[in-house]
Amino acid sequence: LLLLFPFFPVGSSIPALPELHWHPATATWYGSPDGDGSDGGACGYGSLVDVRPFRARVGAVSPVLFKGGEGCGACYKVRCLDPSICSRRAVTVIVTDECPGGYCSNGRTHFDLSGAAFGRMAVSGEGGQLRDRGEIPVIFRRTVCEYPGRNIAFHVNEGSTDYWLSLLVEFENGDGDIASMHIRQANSDEWMEMSHVWGANWCIVSGPLRGPFSVRVRTLMTGKILSARDVIPRNWTPKATYTSRLNF
Repeated sequence: LLLLFPFFPVGSSIPALPELHWHPATATWYGSPDGDGSDGGACGYGSLVDVRPFRARVGAVSPVLFKGGEGCGACYKVRCLDPSICSRRAVTVIVTDECPGGYCSNGRTHFDLSGAAFGRMAVSGEGGQLRDRGEIPVIFRRTVCEYPGRNIAFHVNEGSTDYWLSLLVEFENGDGDIASMHIRQANSDEWMEMSHVWGANWCIVSGPLRGPFSVRVRTLMTGKILSARDVIPRNWTPKATYTSRLNF
């Protein structure tokens, strides 16, 4: 069952994706020159950052974009500006980590990209030269997250029990970010609100909780809502990932 509809608070202005306007920022890179970036990160995606479609597209962002973890999963196009070395092609990156200090401090808008993603902003054959520059000025804008052939999935975090259930959302098309999550137990009409714990992780303390669980997600950027009915089975287990039949 798919329930998908926009949620627009009264008086709000909901921006569309992809965003049309570019904004100024700065960028650096980390890890090996042609590497995929961090293993894990402050969003909690763990080993997902090492496999496609995340692989080599991950990035850490400053707190103004990380938003205390609510910015996790958002997708951005980032492009460098020097025509002597930069291509006109923007690289698409997924927020998987936070860079809280250094270049990312003092309210700056900054991207710390994988070596591979950083190098892709250069013209052919000049990726190494671009990386040698260290920090560079860039422009960026929000863009639609796309995970072809994948539906939204819910990973049950380690340590979850019938009284403490923690979920991580994976492969969210569209906005990519999350504003709120609710679950509904078996044989119930009540949607129970989950709390944002850290990164892209949400939890609920109640119980005993009885599956199967339906999960409802509302995005942060545009307020769209998706409900996946009975996506987590009655006999769920910690550290398992359950994939729905739908996506934004």
